[in-house]
Parts: sequence; structure tokens; C-alpha cells
Amino acid sequence: MSSSLPELIHQDSILLDAEAADWKSAVRLAGGLLEQAGVASAQYTQAMIDNVVDNGPYIVIAPGFAFAHARPSEAVQRTGMSWVRLKEPVDFGSGDNDPVSLVVALAAVDSKHHTHALAELSGVLGDEDTRAALDAAPSPAAISAILRGEDESPTSAGPATRSSGGNEQHLILTVCGNGLGTSLFLKNTLEGVLDTWGWGRYLNVEATDTISARGRASEAKAILTSGEIAKSLGDVGIPVKVIENFTSKDELDGALRELYNV
Repeated sequence: MSSSLPELIHQDSILLDAEAADWKSAVRLAGGLLEQAGVASAQYTQAMIDNVVDNGPYIVIAPGFAFAHARPSEAVQRTGMSWVRLKEPVDFGSGDNDPVSLVVALAAVDSKHHTHALAELSGVLGDEDTRAALDAAPSPAAISAILRGEDESPTSAGPATRSSGGNEQHLILTVCGNGLGTSLFLKNTLEGVLDTWGWGRYLNVEATDTISARGRASEAKAILTSGEIAKSLGDVGIPVKVIENFTSKDELDGALRELYNV
């Protein structure tokens, strides 16, 4: 069973008003919390940094927000997350989404046990009032309360898992370097738009990595991803839509309208 967001982000893994000299320091802070909690080792923290060095700052998926992660490995003892709010924002080199003030890190043992938590996280960060409450929260306890839905700010559990259905469905791929972090964020937001449109029976959304995306491009209607990943994919024979804010339903709505000429 997939764990919920409050189950994966404990109070002792929340650090507020932290000081970081640069993006690597910010990721190390988030990784350090995972290490202290016994979630992952220092090797995993380095893998999160290497992921950005190798693939670019695609983990900055919304204005001011970076979602640090790496592939599951022996460096991960159990699935968990950490939350670091910076005193002064730092640049990741992500253009319009810089500077980053919030870094959430994920260490996962597989690609399944954190999917519900990511849907919840996408919901809370995609809601302006909830994001403002999180940015102003005075303590880790206050952050936990908001994530549990005990604050007045609205939260969202994210869209329900959708069946892949029959052959009449179009396939849209959401793509990131690892296929288990930022691509799931994008999938959750896109499915929220499809819920609004009532198009769930016509479109199936799958989160995947760059290698799998190249192999499955011929099956898909389009690929949605970050600018960095789009460059690494190159020409795959179908439209590749670059999304700047992975939590913005408005931006995803616009991408769908452009894709389907609605």
C-alpha cells in the first residue's frame, strides 16, 4: 500500500529557515535529514546531487520548489521524505523557477510506496493558500499539521488512480530522469486537469524515465516534461511539451488545449 504524505515526512525530518550557500548545500541539508532518520545513507545524498549534475535542474518543478531524489538503490533503507525551507533562496540554474526556497527530498525503496504521498504533495503545493501557509509556518509541528489537513488551509489528496483502459485511449507520457519523482508530480497534476475536463476515459497518463520514453514514444500521443529532459530526449517523433510548473493546472490545461486544438 502506498504511504500518505504525513507518514513519510516526520517532524524530525523538517528543517525551517536553514542556511545554504548554494543548491548543492541545500540538497545536502535535505539528504542529511534522511540520513539522520535512518532512511538513507550519505551515498544517496550524493546520488541526488549527481542526478542534477548529470541531468540538469529538472528537479525544480515549480517556482521556488525543488524535489530532490535519485533512483532506488541499496543506499535506501526505507521510503521516506524530508522538508527543508531555506532562510535565503538559492539558484539551481532553472530559469523562471529560480530561486528555490523549498527543497523536499525523497528516498524510495521502489516506484510504488510513495505514489499517494506525491499526489498529496502535488495538491498542497499546487494550492496557493496552502503553499502560503506552509511558507509561513513557524515550526515543524505547524508544517506537519498542515500536511495532515489539520490547518484551515485546503489540502488535496490528489486524483484517483486511473485504469489504463482499452485501445481507444490516447497515451500521454510524463517523463523525468528516473521515472519515479518529478514525472509522478506531472502525472498527478495532469490527471487533475483530466478530471475537470471529464476526459479520463479518453486519455491514459503514465510516468516514466527518459530511456523508456524513447522506446514507447511510438505508442503515445505526446510527451510532457521539463526543458532539460526535453533536450536530452531530442526528436522522438511525437510532440514534446515543455512544462515549467509541474503543480500548475492552468499550465497543463493550456498544454492540453494546444495539443488537442481545444
